Amino acid sequence: MIARPGDRRRQAAWLRDQLRDETVGGLLLLVAAAFALVWANSPWGQSYADLVGLQVGPISLHLDLPLGVWAGDGLLAVFFFVVGLELKHELVLGSLANRREAAVPVAAAFGGMVVPAAIFWTVNRFAADGSTTGWGIPMATDIAFALAVLAVVGRRLPVALRVFLLTLAVVDDLGAITVIAVFYSDHFSAGWFAAAVATFAIYALAQRRRVTSPWLYVPLVLLGWYFVHESGVHATIAGVVFGFLTRVRTDDDESSAPADRLMHRIHPVSAGVCVPLFAFFAAGVDFRSVGLVESLTTPVAVGIVIGLVAGKPIGVLAGAWLTARFTGASLSPGLAWRDVGAVGILAGIGFTVALLIAELAYAPQPALLESAKVAVLAASVLAAVLATVVMRLRARHYAAIAPTGESTAGSG
Repeated sequence: MIARPGDRRRQAAWLRDQLRDETVGGLLLLVAAAFALVWANSPWGQSYADLVGLQVGPISLHLDLPLGVWAGDGLLAVFFFVVGLELKHELVLGSLANRREAAVPVAAAFGGMVVPAAIFWTVNRFAADGSTTGWGIPMATDIAFALAVLAVVGRRLPVALRVFLLTLAVVDDLGAITVIAVFYSDHFSAGWFAAAVATFAIYALAQRRRVTSPWLYVPLVLLGWYFVHESGVHATIAGVVFGFLTRVRTDDDESSAPADRLMHRIHPVSAGVCVPLFAFFAAGVDFRSVGLVESLTTPVAVGIVIGLVAGKPIGVLAGAWLTARFTGASLSPGLAWRDVGAVGILAGIGFTVALLIAELAYAPQPALLESAKVAVLAASVLAAVLATVVMRLRARHYAAIAPTGESTAGSG
């Protein structure tokens, strides 16, 4: 099926909006995390810890939760709602709709999840004081952080590289969602989950019947989130499901589909408020109490750092190359294998979702949780620095060949 020019223009506009929102969000995320680190390590660090642990919410509904938990269960539910919208858009209309074109970045994403998890598990399985519980931590890529780095250093890089990164990130998010739902949820309650499924069904039916009233959707989404929270499944999963059930195709009498309208309204809130606030509540590690060197030398920390910094690029490159080598799939025109390697290094920035999985994996073990957080921060910074160097080299390459024409792109 050949895309119409209008469809291609809409896709290009959607991509530009995605990049703009995620880039700004990534920069705000960095500022929020830095502020949390400074506050937590200042003479007023105890006030930061008190704020994170402050319990708010109705006790009768079992929602008297610390602000740090609200950030993970509540604010990130909005972020994962946007992820669900993005995933539905990509599967129906975007880069994942054409299986042949999507095969290489999808395989790269799977490789970028499996290899870091395997490295973490191996390091901790054979260490005397290791803990394999956090194997899901180095699987995650922070797309906002990664796109912020790409925006700063990758202006001369081909658009195909950005599309590759976005596709990889969407699949990576799907993998992280699955891991959280299956492996990092607890005390499962079938009754509460059945109630959540009922809200999902009503939402899907309302979308099918073209209902547009927020008076239905807002209470329904809040109820669905609450039911999922009570079921023992991590509450962010509700956001993903509702996003994925939202209609992305435009009717003849519509200027835009519901998913596009929601993305336009909610994505800036997610990228500009929810994710930075989560980073603020999750990233404030007090290095004075945990000991930086000691934290980074635990098997958990070593597994995370090696998994993100080395495992991600190895997995991304291996997954993409094996798929291109043994199937009919190929890289997008204008991309070289060195670009894929550069994207792999960039994917080692694990920040937001990696911190969430760390909290889910090691909440009962504060020492390991702090070690995991320090490792995520250190690995993400190291991956960002390495990606900056490599991306600048690739940008110089494309700047050098630009006068010779577009056809040479991807040859280096």
